[in-house]
Amino acid sequence: MQLISLVGIMETTKVTFFDLIREGLAEVEMRMRSCPDGHHPKLAHAINHLLSSGGKRIRPAVTLLTGGMLQADHDRLVTLAAAIEMLHTATLVHDDLIDKSIMRRGFPTLNAKWTTGATVLTGDYLFARAADLATQVESMELVSRFSNSLMTIVNGEITQLFRTPSDTPREDYFRRIYAKTAALFEMAAEGPAMLSGTDERQIEAMRIYGNNVGSAFQIVDDVLDFVGNPEQVGKPTASDLRQGLITLPTLCYLEANSQDKDIAALMNNGHIAGRRIERLIESISSSGAIEKALQEARGYVDNAVSQLAGFPSSVEREALADLAEYVVQRTV
Repeated sequence: MQLISLVGIMETTKVTFFDLIREGLAEVEMRMRSCPDGHHPKLAHAINHLLSSGGKRIRPAVTLLTGGMLQADHDRLVTLAAAIEMLHTATLVHDDLIDKSIMRRGFPTLNAKWTTGATVLTGDYLFARAADLATQVESMELVSRFSNSLMTIVNGEITQLFRTPSDTPREDYFRRIYAKTAALFEMAAEGPAMLSGTDERQIEAMRIYGNNVGSAFQIVDDVLDFVGNPEQVGKPTASDLRQGLITLPTLCYLEANSQDKDIAALMNNGHIAGRRIERLIESISSSGAIEKALQEARGYVDNAVSQLAGFPSSVEREALADLAEYVVQRTV
């Protein structure tokens, strides 16, 4: 299918925007690894393990490119990007623990090696470190924005944990992916615009850009849950569906096949298993639902790119457009 056939294009796009900010990303990495003195050596080892586990650093890329386009202070951009990525890393630690995941991106998760208590405390430390980095940006407005993003993420996780069958599954899905992913992308694009001192119109344009790129990113993640290589994705095929979590491919199938008894049972009961779940996975994968979900992701990317039209032409603006394209072309 199309998603899998775009590897060559993805690599070309990857060079376009990642090479432009390679030095800046190295600075972000150094800032994340430069922990204050006095913490336990096992904590230092855990942080090094987490930061070496193959993250794409796509959120710091958004921050550096946006700030470069708007000529924001470079050192503050690097600190903000490090704070955002550290916050993202902290959420992954707790997500893996909640989901009982033992692998991520081909690496053992922290909870696969450590006790629950040690894993929770490490996640807590990373949240605190992210907040510490955010204060170093020296903008109370940004610190407030940062803390609101964190509250949104945690509230989204709580909502997911206590989910019940819903009459508005599509609305619930998009609220969930905003909290899970889009909110932090929004911060990654809006934050540097705020730092640059540009006008409210451009700040809002970058907020919308980040929101749309983040939404597309999560939709593609949910597509990869069905069609990606389980070894690369780090989860079994249709892992979310097996846990009763409804994502966009399932919603697209539901909207076209509401009489399917398997999907009806899932929506009514919140969970199905055995032969029924395997049959539903096969039905979704062989229908047009995957392509429909990708079309929706493409719509979000197109909207994101359209937000860049009001900014002066620059290599950073073109790179932000390339980054948005990469989001729907990636295979991992």
